[in-house]
Amino acid sequence: MAEVKFAEAPEFAEKVVTIDRCAKVVKGGRRFSFRALVVNGDGRGHIGYGLGKANEIADAIRKASDAARRQSIFVEKRGVTIPHETIGIYGAAKVLLKPAAPGTGIIAGGGVRIVLDMAGVKDVLAKSLKSNNPINVVKATFDALKRLRTKEQVMRARGID
Repeated sequence: MAEVKFAEAPEFAEKVVTIDRCAKVVKGGRRFSFRALVVNGDGRGHIGYGLGKANEIADAIRKASDAARRQSIFVEKRGVTIPHETIGIYGAAKVLLKPAAPGTGIIAGGGVRIVLDMAGVKDVLAKSLKSNNPINVVKATFDALKRLRTKEQVMRARGID
């Protein structure tokens, strides 16, 4: 009898981008709740982000992690960089991503760096334009990564073989 092998689910690593505390004023004082933004990825192009809210930090991170696993995307890469220059926009946030020469590293800040690192991109130049809100910057980075196309995909779309 032949042995059946099941495809393993990719192992996702997680990083917390930001944790925010929110206060609600009630009769007895202040009630605090927390919001966590988590990015996860397998280092081979699959990444996702999630936002979680709860009264405890650990619960907020767990909820965000679950949300990140549910909405993951695949990033097109050329080697260890991106195929072409792109701009992602979400709200007031605007993120510019440019391919870089081998050995450059990830030249990016904050949330953009975490997203690109989780996607397995090693050489890229990035600049966050306009907003510095971490949630919108992460969403704009995802928008930029969704817009990436390889040469083969463009040729296939144009009907060139």
